[in-house]
Amino acid sequence: MRIVRRPGAFVCGIDAAMDVIGGKWKVLILWALNERTCRFGELRRAVPGVTEKVLSSHLRELEDDGIVHREVYAEVPPRVEYSLTPLGLSLNAALEPLGQWGRDHIYRGTGEAPGQGEAADPGAEAGAGTAGSGSGESAGARTGEGAGAHADAGVPEPVVGLGYGQR
Repeated sequence: MRIVRRPGAFVCGIDAAMDVIGGKWKVLILWALNERTCRFGELRRAVPGVTEKVLSSHLRELEDDGIVHREVYAEVPPRVEYSLTPLGLSLNAALEPLGQWGRDHIYRGTGEAPGQGEAADPGAEAGAGTAGSGSGESAGARTGEGAGAHADAGVPEPVVGLGYGQR
């Protein structure tokens, strides 16, 4: 594992964390991988709207930062799987309160109450955000429940946006 140090000094821990997860897609990629190991195509479906080029670039950056593990199997056709490292699992655990904040405020200004929107927040079901047994692994990563779980397809549902930038 090679940790990439980006140029410039960080002002604080949040600055350093945002350097790792910054961008539109990285947090959604992390949530998709929180549930299980995924192949590239599964990640594309779990994060609708991301292009192959951007997904590939973000996976490479997350791998360089020690957040994602890339496993290449010597098979024909080639098989590559992505999973979270222990560092990635700890990052997702740190993001769970941010997800809760989003769930608490997603309907702000819409006049809707939680649960009335078109798409339910997949991270809101029971068990989401609960800590593991001290292993650094979230409950969702162990049980297949929690943020982003989608029982029917085995692929996490897209995360509902907060509508920032929409007027």
